[in-house]
Amino acid sequence: MTAADQDWRNGALGTRVRVALWLRDEVGVGNTFSRAALRAAITGAEQVDRRMRDLRPAGWVIRTNLDKPSLRPEQLYLEKVGAPVWERKHRGAGLRQISAKTRRDVYARDQYLCRRCGIGAAEAYPDEPGSTARLTLGRMSPGGTGSAVDAEELMTLCARCDESTEDTAGARVGLAEVWRQIEALPDHLQRELLGWMAADARVMTPVERAWGLYRQLPTGQRDATQQSLRDLLKS
Repeated sequence: MTAADQDWRNGALGTRVRVALWLRDEVGVGNTFSRAALRAAITGAEQVDRRMRDLRPAGWVIRTNLDKPSLRPEQLYLEKVGAPVWERKHRGAGLRQISAKTRRDVYARDQYLCRRCGIGAAEAYPDEPGSTARLTLGRMSPGGTGSAVDAEELMTLCARCDESTEDTAGARVGLAEVWRQIEALPDHLQRELLGWMAADARVMTPVERAWGLYRQLPTGQRDATQQSLRDLLKS
C-alpha cells in the first residue's frame, strides 16, 4: 500500500475511505469535529455525511449530541476507530449489499416516491429553488452487518431525507413548526395523518402513485404523456 492509498486528499479513493482517513489523521480518537468541517475537507464527493454513517457498522463509534449531551448540536465526537476500511481486505466491512432486483422492487413498491417527504425523482424541492430530488435507498433500521439486504428492510428516500435520517441536529424543521402545521389541519386530515404515523408510511392516493411512475419517464415521454392527458380531457 502506497502513501497515496492512505491520504484522505486522494480523490481517487472512495468517499468512505477518505472520510475514515480524515477522521483518523485530522480528528483523532477523543476529539470533536463538525459536519461542516468534514464536507469542507472531502470535496468533490457526494453524500459525505452518509459515507460517515456507513463507518458505524464497521465498528467506528461516532457520537452526536443525542447520545453525548455535552456536545453542541453541530458537534460530533470520534470515540473509536473501527475497521481500517482503507485496507483492501477491510474495504467492504459493514457494508450491506443490495441486489439490482431488490433495488427495483423497493422503488416499485414505494411508487418511486420518497417515503419521508413524498417527492418524486427529479422533482424540484419547494424550499430549495434549482435543487431537484435524486432517489436512493435507506434502511428502515440503520446499522446492521455486511449481509445482503431484503426489500422489507429498505425504503425509498430522496438523497436529502436520507442525509438527515440519523441527523436530528441537522433537521430542516423544528418540532414547533411541525406541530403548528399539524394543528392547522382539519380534523379529517389529522386523523389521516395519525394513520400514516401509526403505519410509519404515507398511504398514497392513486393520483400520487401515477405521479411517481410518471416522474420515472424520460423527458420526451413525459411531454408526450402530458399531451395525451390533455387530449383525453378534451375528448
